[in-house]
Amino acid sequence: MLDAEKEATVPNISRVGERVWTGGDLPSHLGDEAMLADLAGYRAVGITHVIDNRIEWSDEDFMRRHAPDITYVWNGQDDAGQAMPDSWFETGVGVALGALAQEGTQVLAHCHMGINRGPSMAFAILLATGTSPVRALAAIRRARPIAGIAYSLDALDWWQRWVGVPERVAERQRAAVEAWHERRQIDLVRIIRQARAEARNAADLGR
Repeated sequence: MLDAEKEATVPNISRVGERVWTGGDLPSHLGDEAMLADLAGYRAVGITHVIDNRIEWSDEDFMRRHAPDITYVWNGQDDAGQAMPDSWFETGVGVALGALAQEGTQVLAHCHMGINRGPSMAFAILLATGTSPVRALAAIRRARPIAGIAYSLDALDWWQRWVGVPERVAERQRAAVEAWHERRQIDLVRIIRQARAEARNAADLGR
């Protein structure tokens, strides 16, 4: 288990499984110094593999220069409410499973704010490692209350086809995921506005 004090030093990522994390990106808008501080947080909790799910930015050059020992995979998709393609989940989960097959690894699936794309990929990873759909959703929301996990149904549909879940079981699982979201809706507009305001404040303080 990771030291709780060390976990608390990591600014914008949350552990959702034994070796699975999700969250937001490195603060590129604040410059290299802030990014290096967050990268030190990655190292403090042992992150070894990063799956970056943003279409709008890539930290590949930064990671190559400052953290060549951390495997970085850019797997960008937009966050516009579209159906996520199977290839997106196949790439991200493939990287995660390959990493988790090795001892001592910690996988981070992140996006920009850690609300939809990163948590949805983490959900797919948890499914692929044997966690039931509702337990996976609950683990993510418990660790990261701002997670909307908007693409969880796309992840579930992909995973069910990938492993060949029987149709009757698949229908029950989908209904359970839909019911979970219905009972646990969060105000994503407010959360996004708050996150953007905090990012602007941080940028102002960094000037």
